[in-house]
Amino acid sequence: MNMAHNIAERLLDIQAVKLNPSHPFTWASGMRSPVYCDNRRALAHPDFRNQIATGLCDLVASIQDCGAIAGVATAGIAWGALLAHETGLPFCYVRSKPKDHGLKNRIEGQLEVGSRVVVVEDLISTGKSSLEACDALIEEGMDVLAVVSIFQYGFAQTKAQFEQRGLKFFSLCSFSELLERALQRKSITSTEFEELMSWNQDPAGWSQSFLAQKAGI
Repeated sequence: MNMAHNIAERLLDIQAVKLNPSHPFTWASGMRSPVYCDNRRALAHPDFRNQIATGLCDLVASIQDCGAIAGVATAGIAWGALLAHETGLPFCYVRSKPKDHGLKNRIEGQLEVGSRVVVVEDLISTGKSSLEACDALIEEGMDVLAVVSIFQYGFAQTKAQFEQRGLKFFSLCSFSELLERALQRKSITSTEFEELMSWNQDPAGWSQSFLAQKAGI
C-alpha cells in the first residue's frame, strides 16, 4: 500500500473516520453528512502518530524554503507543534478569533515578520478555518506558502477557493483514497460507496435531499 492507503487504513482502524450513509452525522453548520472525521484519535496511538509526523515532514520538505510552522486552533495545534519539533522550525498557532483579555492575541507565539510559513490542519473540509488562519498570518506580515493536513474531503469548492487565493494545500490522505480502501477491506458495500461519492460531489445537495426524505417531502 502507498502512504495514502496506509493512512486511510489506520484512520478506519481507530475509527477516526466514520462512514454511515444510513444515519448521517450533523455538522456544526447543521448540514447532514454520512462522514465524521476526528483525527485527534490518532494522537493516542504513538506508532500512527509517528507515521503521520513523518508524512507531514515529507510534505514540508517538498515545500521550498519553509521557515516556520503555524497550527490552526485547536485541532491543528498538536500536529503543528509535533511537526515543528521534528523539523526544528519555529512554531506558532492561530486562534479562530483574538482573545478578549490580556494582549488580545490571535496568533500565539513569536515569528519574525516575513517568515515563510506552512500552516498545519488536521482536516481540510470547506477550507474556511484554514483560509482564515492564512489571512491572520498574512495580516501580520507572514508569507504563507501552503497548508498541509492529515486528511481532506476533496470538495471542488474548497479547491476553487484555494486556487482563487493563490494558496496551495496538500494532504496525506483524501476522501476518495479512504473510500477506495474502505471498499477493498469491505468496511462498506459498493452501494454505500456510490452513496458516499454522491455526497462528496454535492454535500449540500445530499444533505438537503436527506432532510427532505426524512420530512417526507
